[in-house]
Amino acid sequence: MNEGYRKYRAFAPIHLPDRTWPEKTLRKAPTWCSVDLRDGNQALVTPMNPAQKVEFFRMLTAVGFKEIEVGFPASSETEYALLRTLIEGELIPEDVTIQVLVQAREHLIRRTFQAIRGAKNVIVHFYNSTSTLQRKVVFETDMQGVIDIAVEGARLIRSLTEELLRDQPETRIRYEYSPESFSGTEVENSVLICDQVLEALGASPENKAIINLPNTVELCTPNTYADQVEYVCRNLRHRDSAVISIHPHNDRGTAIAATELGLMAGAQRVEGTLFGNGERTGNVDIMVLAMNLYSQGVDSRLDFSHMNHIKKVYEECTQMAVGPRHPYAGELVFTAFSGSHQDAINKGIRYREEHNLPTWEVPYLPIDPADLGRQYEPIVRINSQSGKGGAAFVMSQFFGYQLPRAMHPEFGALVKAACERAGRELSPQEVFAIFQREYLEILHPYHLLTYRIFEENAGQGQVMVDFEGVIRTHRVNKEVMGRGNGPIDAFFNALRALGLTEYEFVSYSEHAVATGADSKAVSYIQLRRGDETFFGVGMDSNIGIASIKGILCAINRDTVR
Repeated sequence: MNEGYRKYRAFAPIHLPDRTWPEKTLRKAPTWCSVDLRDGNQALVTPMNPAQKVEFFRMLTAVGFKEIEVGFPASSETEYALLRTLIEGELIPEDVTIQVLVQAREHLIRRTFQAIRGAKNVIVHFYNSTSTLQRKVVFETDMQGVIDIAVEGARLIRSLTEELLRDQPETRIRYEYSPESFSGTEVENSVLICDQVLEALGASPENKAIINLPNTVELCTPNTYADQVEYVCRNLRHRDSAVISIHPHNDRGTAIAATELGLMAGAQRVEGTLFGNGERTGNVDIMVLAMNLYSQGVDSRLDFSHMNHIKKVYEECTQMAVGPRHPYAGELVFTAFSGSHQDAINKGIRYREEHNLPTWEVPYLPIDPADLGRQYEPIVRINSQSGKGGAAFVMSQFFGYQLPRAMHPEFGALVKAACERAGRELSPQEVFAIFQREYLEILHPYHLLTYRIFEENAGQGQVMVDFEGVIRTHRVNKEVMGRGNGPIDAFFNALRALGLTEYEFVSYSEHAVATGADSKAVSYIQLRRGDETFFGVGMDSNIGIASIKGILCAINRDTVR
């Protein structure tokens, strides 16, 4: 038995018996801050080059981000140069605030203030690690030691701000402080250090500073993180002078849940990346968070209506791939292989259209793919697990053929058998090819060569229909004729000349289908012979002839199977 688990300690819950966040609901979007160009970029095997960073920055602004952390300018010349390119190239929109990260160390802070000169809206984000573990094994100091580092950094930042504003009074500088590894710090110590930093920064209700509570390494369940956030919100003496921000990571795979619960607990701002890029398992995925809100009828204040383009820029710039089942953006997320799911999607879309519903209510599709710039085409994919409704849905969505519901099992079985023979998924074009082969192109053993249909007044307001034609069967042309109360009845009677007397008419449906610039009638005919029923399909510019072709198709299919 593997007993490696014994070397791990369980996380300690927060004592917060009167917690309020479980009763909250999310009714508005937080302030979003993208850290793709810093957290996301530092986690890449091959970091983005300057041109890629600028392209990514422009994409972020197009999505609607108003706060973007562009890097750690004091850490390298590359980071410094990117910031200068954005400022000097006037690439930063007027309503966008750039954010720069710096450790609470004097020489790095001074270098950072050199880098931001000329920018109009800046958040100076400084941090130092406060966790119990790092105090012990990295810094070899107590809590007061890390408080002193943070307070000294805050005082220097405030002083350098005053100096810069004397030269650039139009610049707006805001402050952000992160007690790094917040989730690994005693929560009362987090409150203590944040209060002292707020005082050192001179924060006030009119000039709030951002207090960022990073889940630097996700160590606990999302509800415990929410307790930590609520504890800070309730116990911070200068709460009215702070904007509470969170920065979750995904080490336990629950960053989305931790963020949503953190927002319920009082956070007002979220830092994260697109598609969850970042160190180790990554940061929280802002796209998923925003779309989760959107799907609940909340304005996310971010625009992902061109998801394929956003994904393309992301993948080209980062050389990272978005997984096929990544929420909202993955290739397969609006795809159903299960037959029962396909059938439910098909019925849900039809129901919504028929009833002109203003709200989106389609089984298995929590959001309309069109809202993301996605198409309906990939919703239903056809493989050996697909059911009767999937093939019919493809015929409807791609080709305009509205197969009657009673025909779905028959056609679905044909498509499923083809999938099993091929051992793979079938494309919509391959599904249509099966339909053509099985219904539209089956002309033997009975093929209609010529025909004449005319009506005759039978008196007392009744009209009889006569059919005369030539049917080729077994290489012989045979003349047939019949009379009935309509074209279908007349043709059935004409078939008696060929000895086809065992067939019984069951059902009929028809509709028009576009064929290039024109349209034709399509008839679906269901016949019975003994205990079996089967369908035929006929297509012609004349609805009566389409029905007759459908009858011959059904008989041909019964004869050759």
